[in-house]
Amino acid sequence: MDPIVVTLAFLAVVILLLFFGPPLKFMQWASKGVLKVIVGALFIFFANVFGSMFGLHIPINLFTSVIAGFLGIFGVGALVAIHVFIL
Repeated sequence: MDPIVVTLAFLAVVILLLFFGPPLKFMQWASKGVLKVIVGALFIFFANVFGSMFGLHIPINLFTSVIAGFLGIFGVGALVAIHVFIL
């Protein structure tokens, strides 16, 4: 895609947000989602730290972080079970 088109589209969105304001419900929803993904990545990091003694390593990417973030400890347990029994 042409960089000029992308820049103009970005500027149009910024101008619209300046005139009408940001949608607050969407911003709250998006911030909660991003926070859960970050917490999920931290859960996986600590699982990797403690699992390294047993040869366990779960890759930290967007998919695994979303699973661990939205499902919590049970999500990390599911990822560990998938790693042990399937992979």
